[in-house]
Amino acid sequence: MLDLAVIIVSWNTCALTLNALRTLYDDLEMTTLAAEVWVVDNASTDGSAAAIRAAFPAVHLLAQTENHGFAAGNNIALRELGFRDTPTPNPDGPSAVFLLNSDTRVQPGAMAALTDTLTTLPDTGLVGARLEYGDGSFQDGAFGFPGLSQLVIDLFPLSWLPRRVFGRLYNSRLNGRYPRALYDGGRAFPIGHPLGATMLLRRSAIEQTGLFDEQFYMYCEEVDWSMRIAAAGWRIYCQPRALVTHLSGQSTSQIRAQSLINLWRSRLRLYKKHYTPRQLRIARRLVRMGAAAQIRHAGTLPAAQRDPLITACRAIAEIARGES
Repeated sequence: MLDLAVIIVSWNTCALTLNALRTLYDDLEMTTLAAEVWVVDNASTDGSAAAIRAAFPAVHLLAQTENHGFAAGNNIALRELGFRDTPTPNPDGPSAVFLLNSDTRVQPGAMAALTDTLTTLPDTGLVGARLEYGDGSFQDGAFGFPGLSQLVIDLFPLSWLPRRVFGRLYNSRLNGRYPRALYDGGRAFPIGHPLGATMLLRRSAIEQTGLFDEQFYMYCEEVDWSMRIAAAGWRIYCQPRALVTHLSGQSTSQIRAQSLINLWRSRLRLYKKHYTPRQLRIARRLVRMGAAAQIRHAGTLPAAQRDPLITACRAIAEIARGES
């Protein structure tokens, strides 16, 4: 029986993906896990597929001819492992599946800490790692499920607030953040959802909830799946003893304006799927107002930043108007 399958989805991140694989394999060698690694390459044009084949012949490489996005890319490998889109038993599947971003470096001991969490906390359906940026600084890797207050904090320029006040607001539970003390405590703590950069899923949780919802082409797919996992009765944790360096946004930074549009389309889709009609109406209104506020604020920016932002915000406002 396979203990663990690791899935990495890549798109034009050749050097980063190779480094992620090196650190992953180095850490797996420190465990007794029976593991295999899958890479879904979303039609990269930087030679990723050939480089992965050459450097890591043991990897199950699924080279695609088009970019399917994050959710569908992971689903391609999950289906190969015997999982299905709808709740379906998969007794021959791996005991756990670890979804790992291509722009990560797995630090020593991370895989053991993550998999031990599933063993010691049997009610756990999903667990995420503690994340740090490339310079070693702290990165939020766990969040509460989004509320309307997060829309306000994300959308509206709050530069009129004192910097200290805004910092406290941004890092508060109103914005879905957890106190640093929980991360520094070194014990797994319950969360709403992890950042999609690291997601260790128990086989039973996947069997009960199906796969990623591919309507979320990019962004919020991990939030949606976490909501379904929680609704099925599983608990979700962050394990601070598992440290992963996350360089953050290396694929999406290649298409910034489109990424912004994708983000808000997905967020509104999340509200439509999981929240009440009244909450959806309020969310739509806040997004339209926030997009207008961002357009007004863009006037202070250089043209190279201003014009793409205005175009993106206008598209976001139209998306919010059309969501019902």
